[in-house]
Amino acid sequence: MFICVCNAITERQVQEAVTSGARSLSDLEAQLGVGGCCGCCRDTAADYLPGGRYAGCVTEAQEEGAFESDAANDSSLMPMQAVAVSRA
Repeated sequence: MFICVCNAITERQVQEAVTSGARSLSDLEAQLGVGGCCGCCRDTAADYLPGGRYAGCVTEAQEEGAFESDAANDSSLMPMQAVAVSRA
């Protein structure tokens, strides 16, 4: 999922920045550019910071890039199979 459409910043990138030590919106803006254009993403990005609504989704990485769950736009995930539907 995209957090910042203006700069094409994904949920995964925000999670990685927080895991790497980002503790404020200023940190996220400096590292990723979040909130640097229109600012619509600031509230959502802040939810991933410590104390935020999604802070529990960001875990200490056991290995580089390891998270509790995969991001919706993770290219390493297998695509869904199309199923034909007949209308009777």
